[in-house]
Amino acid sequence: MLFSSSVFLFLFLPFALIVYYVLLARRRSAQNLFLLLASLLFYAWGEPWFVLVMVLSILANYGFGLWVHHAAYAKQNIRLPCIAAVLANIGLLFVFKYLTFVLDIVNHLGAHFMVPVIELPIGISFFTFQALSYVLDVGRGHGQVQRSPLKVGLYVAFFPQLIAGPIVKYETVAAQIDNRKETWDDFSAGACRFCIGLGRKVLIANQMAVIADRAFAVPAGELSTAFAWLGSIGYTLQIFYDFSAYSDMAIGLGRMFGFHFLENFNYPYISTSITEFWRRWHISLSTWFRDYVYIPLGGNRVDKRWKLARNLFITWMLTGIWHGANWTFILWGFFYFVLLAAEKFIPMRKTPPLWCKWLFTMLMVNFGWVLFRANHLRHALQYLGAMFGLHTCGLWDERAVFYLLENIPVLFAALLFAAPVAPWLRDKIAAAKPRLLLDIAYAAAVLLIMVVSASYIIKGTYNPFIYFNF
Repeated sequence: MLFSSSVFLFLFLPFALIVYYVLLARRRSAQNLFLLLASLLFYAWGEPWFVLVMVLSILANYGFGLWVHHAAYAKQNIRLPCIAAVLANIGLLFVFKYLTFVLDIVNHLGAHFMVPVIELPIGISFFTFQALSYVLDVGRGHGQVQRSPLKVGLYVAFFPQLIAGPIVKYETVAAQIDNRKETWDDFSAGACRFCIGLGRKVLIANQMAVIADRAFAVPAGELSTAFAWLGSIGYTLQIFYDFSAYSDMAIGLGRMFGFHFLENFNYPYISTSITEFWRRWHISLSTWFRDYVYIPLGGNRVDKRWKLARNLFITWMLTGIWHGANWTFILWGFFYFVLLAAEKFIPMRKTPPLWCKWLFTMLMVNFGWVLFRANHLRHALQYLGAMFGLHTCGLWDERAVFYLLENIPVLFAALLFAAPVAPWLRDKIAAAKPRLLLDIAYAAAVLLIMVVSASYIIKGTYNPFIYFNF
C-alpha cells in the first residue's frame, strides 16, 4: 500500500487513527497489538504471500534475541547466536534478492544451473536490517530483550517505516514500544510533516520522474547532450524528493502514534564533500553500516592505512550490494569507496573555495545517480558518454527544450527547497509577531498542499516510491 494512494489516505489511515485513539485509548497492549495487525495488513495489501516471509523473519529474530539474551545472562560467549542471526538474515536476503544474480554469473562462467524466477518482496532489505538490528542491539546491551514476539513484530513491521525506512535501530525505539506518550503537539506536528512529505512526493518527485524516465528511455545515440544532463539532474532531484518525502511521511506518521524516529535526510545537496554528503543522505543506512560493519572492522581507529582502506572498501561494497543485485549498484558502491578514500588519503595543498567543493561534490553525486538509475552497465556508460557529447544527436534537441520549458516552475521549486530555505523561513516566522496569524497561514498552506496532492492522487497514475525496490 502506498502512502500516496487514495486507499491509504481515505480508508486505512483514518480507520487506524480512530481505532487507536477512540476504541483503544489508554490500553497500551491492545494498541500495540492493533498496530501490529494493521501493519501486517498494510504490507499484505500489495504482498499477500510475502507477508509470511516477514512473519518468519520476525519469529526467527525473536528467537535469536532470546538466545543472545540467555547466553549473555549465563555469561557465555554471545558470538555464536549473533553469527547465527547474521547468517539467517543475510541468507533470507540472499535467496530472494541475489540468488538469481549469482546463478547468472556462475552460468556465464560455464556452469549450467537452472535459474529460478524469484519475485522480490517489497522492502525486504529494510525490514531484514531492522530485524537484525534488534538481535545485535540486544547483544550489545543497547536494548532490553522482548519476551513477547508481538512487540518484536511491532518493531520490525510498524507500517510507517516498514517498506522504505528510515531503518530504525532497536535501541532508538525500544523504550517507546511500551512507554511512549501521545500528545496533541506531536500529533499535529506529525500530521503537518506527513502532508509536507506527501506534497514533496506528488508535486515534485513525480514531476521530476517524468523528465528522468523519458531521458533514460531514449537510446544514447538519440540523446542530445542537453537532454542527457536534464535527465540526470531530473533524476538527482527525483530520488532526493521521492526518498526524503517517504521519510518525512514515515516520521510524521510515527509521531502521530507517539513514536519518535531519527531524521533520515539533512539537506544533502548542500554538501561540500562526499563525506559530508553521506552524513546528510539516507542517514539511517549510513549509521547502520557504520555501527554494525565499519566500526566492528576497526573503523578509523586502525594502525595502518591499508586497514582503513579495507574497512572503507568492505563497507561501501556492501552498501552497493544492499541496494540491488546488479553490476550498476556494485560499481556505484565502488565509485563512492574511491571518492571517500581519495578524500581521506590525498592531502590538499590548497583548500579550494567552497563553491568549487560544492560543484565537484554535486557533479560526482550526479554521475553516481546515473549509475544508480541505469538498467545495466552499458546503459550507464552510454548515458554518461552522452552527457559529454559522445555519440549524441547534438548539443540541443526539441525534447530538451520541451521538457525544460514544461517543467521550469517545478525545477525551480525543486532546486530551491533542496537547500535549507524552509528552516530559514520557519525561524523567521517563529521570531515574528503576531504568531496567531502566522500559525493560521502555516496551517492553511499545509492544508492546501494536502488538498492539491490529494487531487493529483485521485486523478493520477500509479507511481511507487523508488526505494520500494530495495
